[in-house]
Amino acid sequence: MNFREQALFALQQTVIEDKVALVNAISLDTHSLEPAQILSNTLPLPGRPQKPELVDPRTVKMRSVGSLEGRAALLHAIAHIEFNAINLALDIIWRFPHMPEAFYTDWLKVAKEEVYHFGLIREHLESLGFHYGDFTAHSGLWDMSEKTTDNLIARLALVPRTLEARGLDVNPAMQEKLQQVGDEKAVAILAIILRDEVGHVEIGNRWYKHLCTLHQLDPIQHYADLLALYGTNKPKGPFNIADRLKAGFTTEEIDWLQRS
Repeated sequence: MNFREQALFALQQTVIEDKVALVNAISLDTHSLEPAQILSNTLPLPGRPQKPELVDPRTVKMRSVGSLEGRAALLHAIAHIEFNAINLALDIIWRFPHMPEAFYTDWLKVAKEEVYHFGLIREHLESLGFHYGDFTAHSGLWDMSEKTTDNLIARLALVPRTLEARGLDVNPAMQEKLQQVGDEKAVAILAIILRDEVGHVEIGNRWYKHLCTLHQLDPIQHYADLLALYGTNKPKGPFNIADRLKAGFTTEEIDWLQRS
């Protein structure tokens, strides 16, 4: 299998250990990339284990991190985000042809880092006596990917630039909550995730703006148009402005976001 076929094969896997091993085994060597190849899929995507049970986001219980179960629930939610992020990176590799080689290697690097993040959170969760799958979860991140299967610029705008960028905003507050209950390990893991997610959002920003330039689109106006087209609310603050700037948002974009 070539580079992009391997990404699709990893995405299809329902056993977590198989998915992780396959992602780690994909080489960044682009000699087998074949960016022009049109791939097709006949299996349910993404491949995922039977648990966690996916439910309506409005029914997912909010728990205080002051209790062990509440802290585990928060870590489980983060693990689920990281698992979805693995699948999202794999999906963008196989689904969208005719992009420069660097596009595919960028997203493979993202997939590998998301595997690392998932492993860190999963291991810590298990050290507390819980497992990934013990709590319910929702599929918000993946749902947006399904809405944008035929539009790469929309995928970049609404997943990394919107949903994943939101992680930059909320991560510091989660670190503070976990710091208050003395979970230094979780704080350190979230710091690693924040550091790497800045890079992931930057990749999404960079390729979104590449396509805007290619198609002579204004990045801010087109982003607003895509939010409206896909029925997505404009992100609301407070924003982690320092990390959003590092992730490639311009001051003009941040000013636009902050306008009510």
